[in-house]
Amino acid sequence: MRAELGKWNDGKGIELEPWVGCEGRFSLAIGYLSLFWPQLELIDGYILHKGVDETSINEWKARAGSARHSVEAVLNHRHLKDVQHDQCSDCSADKLLTLGSALKEIYEAKLRWQFPDRPCVVSLFVPEDSELLDEYEITFWQIAHELSA
Repeated sequence: MRAELGKWNDGKGIELEPWVGCEGRFSLAIGYLSLFWPQLELIDGYILHKGVDETSINEWKARAGSARHSVEAVLNHRHLKDVQHDQCSDCSADKLLTLGSALKEIYEAKLRWQFPDRPCVVSLFVPEDSELLDEYEITFWQIAHELSA
């Protein structure tokens, strides 16, 4: 971000928050809420992103070797690169790591707040090869489901 912000004001730069005010729009802000403070619901004992249907749940449950925590994890996973369009030119490992680390904290807080009686694991997957940008993922599952496996 340093390079991007440094281009502003005839090379004097701009801070991040005012930059967002210059570049952003309210439609994007509302859209990003779905990622930064997701709507979650309890379905059949699973904590899932709102909108996951019973058919998807049942398809993953029916797979050989599936367990409750793995079903919950796969239905909740998000590829960080998919936050933007596929041809987004400024996607980079450092930005995905920054975004993923913040989302991990946000999801931990959201899950503790909304489901205090259902402790969860929030996992940020960072590939060994940091340039494999498609592989940065975040997901979560309930600890109780992991223990019952």
